[in-house]
Amino acid sequence: MTDLFNTIMFPLYWVVSWVLMAWHSLFSQVLPEESGWTWALSIIGLTLVVRAALIPLFVKQIKSSRNMQMLQPKVKELQKKYGHDRERLAQETMALYKDAGTNPFASCLPILMQAPIFVALFRVLNKATQEVGLGVLTDADAVQLDRAALLGVEISNTFITAGGNWAIYVLCGVLVLLMTATTFTTQRQLMRKNMPASALTGPYAQQQKMLLYILPVAFGFGGIFFPVGVLLYWSTSNLWTMGQQFYVIRNNPSPGTPAFDAKVARDVKKGKISPEVAVQTAAPAVVTAPKRQQPKKSSRSQRRRR
Repeated sequence: MTDLFNTIMFPLYWVVSWVLMAWHSLFSQVLPEESGWTWALSIIGLTLVVRAALIPLFVKQIKSSRNMQMLQPKVKELQKKYGHDRERLAQETMALYKDAGTNPFASCLPILMQAPIFVALFRVLNKATQEVGLGVLTDADAVQLDRAALLGVEISNTFITAGGNWAIYVLCGVLVLLMTATTFTTQRQLMRKNMPASALTGPYAQQQKMLLYILPVAFGFGGIFFPVGVLLYWSTSNLWTMGQQFYVIRNNPSPGTPAFDAKVARDVKKGKISPEVAVQTAAPAVVTAPKRQQPKKSSRSQRRRR
């Protein structure tokens, strides 16, 4: 079974190790090739290549998420109509998604596509701890990678194998916390800024709320088993996701969301659109209606004079 798995994964071992060694050759021009910084920067470079390749999937994810948000009022109607029949409700909901060309699982695509690469990197680093090369990584490269130290911690060290070395505990702990915090922040910013109020209830919203807490816990627990190199990869990937999502939400938000209102407010301030246009785009946070003048109280004698 293991041999079959390695045979299937070998192309990914080759690609991951090739990209890793390409960055290593580049950074070795300015840093010692055996330095932990050289290997750490090579892993970060590998992460950037992977994430850049996944940009089309991220765009698809954003479009799918928006479609899901816009369909929430119709989903609620189906819930009212077929709430007593869960099987029929599920069928009608999936039919609605299909007609709209939306896949409710598309939001997981970037994570799912990264998983094999993540496993391949884990295997490459794990083999390096045995001083055995994998893919284009030679045995000599594996020895160098295994012994490369970053801030006094070897790239191949893990939290659970620290053996009382506090430098390992601290660095791994910081990277695990960074990985967990960025996962939580990314999901929270999506829910708070780029979802209309109508999308914050119903099955889709419940799914998002579950992911908000489940994913960080899962990553935090799993992180203690990962080598420093893998933690570097995942933390860098999460930072990319958070920044990429922040850019999209800020510059191309979904209509009817707090992020959309904030963008309209910035456009009004910069003079790109007029307050009248802002009102037409339904951005109540931008233009406030003039306060209605309350009638002044008058005394009885003043009323008699009228």
